[in-house]
Amino acid sequence: MTTPATPDDPDAGRIATADRSTHADDAPAHATPAHVRPAPGAHEGTPSNHRWWILVTACLAQLMVVLDATVVNIALPTAQADLGFSDDSRQWIVTGYALAFGSLLLVGGRLGDLIGRKVAFLIGLVGFAGASAIGGAATSLEMLVAARVGQGVFAALLAPAALSLLTTTFTDPHERGRAFAVYGALSGAGGAIGLILGGALTEYTSWRWCLFINVPIAVVAVAMGLWLLGRNRPDREVTIDIPGALLSVSGLVCLVYGLSKAETDGWTAGITLGFIGAGLLLVAIFTFVETRVSDPLLPLSVLTDRNRGGAFVSLLLVGGGMFGVFLFLTYYLSVVQGFDPLPTGLAFLPMIAGIAVSSQIAPRFVESIGAKLPIGIGFLVAAAGMWSLTLLDLDSSYATHVVPSIAVLGLGLGFVLPPSISAATDGVDAHHAGVASAAVNTFQQIGGSIGTAILSAAAASAGDDYLASHDPSNPLTQVRAALESYEAAFWWSAGLLALGGIWALIVLRHGAITRDPDAPIVVAH
Repeated sequence: MTTPATPDDPDAGRIATADRSTHADDAPAHATPAHVRPAPGAHEGTPSNHRWWILVTACLAQLMVVLDATVVNIALPTAQADLGFSDDSRQWIVTGYALAFGSLLLVGGRLGDLIGRKVAFLIGLVGFAGASAIGGAATSLEMLVAARVGQGVFAALLAPAALSLLTTTFTDPHERGRAFAVYGALSGAGGAIGLILGGALTEYTSWRWCLFINVPIAVVAVAMGLWLLGRNRPDREVTIDIPGALLSVSGLVCLVYGLSKAETDGWTAGITLGFIGAGLLLVAIFTFVETRVSDPLLPLSVLTDRNRGGAFVSLLLVGGGMFGVFLFLTYYLSVVQGFDPLPTGLAFLPMIAGIAVSSQIAPRFVESIGAKLPIGIGFLVAAAGMWSLTLLDLDSSYATHVVPSIAVLGLGLGFVLPPSISAATDGVDAHHAGVASAAVNTFQQIGGSIGTAILSAAAASAGDDYLASHDPSNPLTQVRAALESYEAAFWWSAGLLALGGIWALIVLRHGAITRDPDAPIVVAH
């Protein structure tokens, strides 16, 4: 629970303004449109330079989490040859992480509110590093999968804690925009960075360093966390909603597993439909239960606010759409263009540059006109970049065809991700900062799972259709079928991103967010 700030309170530096957010279109006469009036003691406990170092610390943690969604992918063939497991078993190295991470995020976020974000952050870092070390030293498939599940468990505690640290540290609109620009850019570019790092580590060291690399990053982040984060006080009024926790975990496990089976077994397979159906049913029951308990795991007020709810759906759609470029452009570059692992990763640098540029520009627009237009237009620009990838052919040049497409895609994503993450957590009081931050990651993770399943099914169908109408014994036919499958995936990705643009332009409010300067001040524990 939040408590009034006092001058003697050692945690008074980490403050959040209470939820009295409005918009320029309906702002009260006494609201200040650009900046919040500094609260008494607002920056006394957390000096300005410390706030930016907290951003660096949170970004190090987020980097580990997003890297591990892709860094292992390039190393999988080498790990498979080393440990001697089958192609069918290989998917569990990816699915194990996704299942644990996606299903436990809401519980991890609530635990952060319960035990305090500093404790949750440090435990998450140490646990994630430990699981990474075990994975790097794995001598069997079972040991590697168990380590990946362990990474997912601790990532579910770490990721919400890192984001909620920013939510409660940066309350000034201008500083908040800059902080979330950096954090959002890292979230968007992290997958591409993972491909580059995975390619370099696999090529020049060993696949095991794709996991070991998390250990030195975690050591630095733990040291910075111990130095920067103030004394931690658990919130005694926060409780764990046991029925909600059981329903959310079981529902999300069923949903993520069902979507992963759609990739391998198809959408009409009984196991796919059964798990997806069970997941949707359990999530529906979870939603009903959350309206009946006194201290819900996920207060529906976090989602039912028009701007926050719209931003969460935007994160779901961008999570689904952007996986098309990470997964299928990697295939195109390696299979069609013949790129080695490291050049394949480096090929994504124009997209990273696009995200880095636009994510620094986006907050200026959000401050003056709100999130609606930047997010909506960003989605449409990203969709245009993704659509241009559908024009790739067997003889397309990387420099003249791929680079412009992914640069435009990156520019669009940079306008979508930071404002969406900021809008999804804006106006949430410190009492619910952890679970709101967890919901951000949950929507992105589920969006990625849905997107990967849809795109994989569309790609497989397009490839099979091409082979059925051509001579499958011809090597050129095989390559052309692969190209057809990638183009289908790019089309679906472009569609998801375009849908996100339409959604944002219809649902999100227009006008810059303003706050009541007389709103009470609360302390984030």
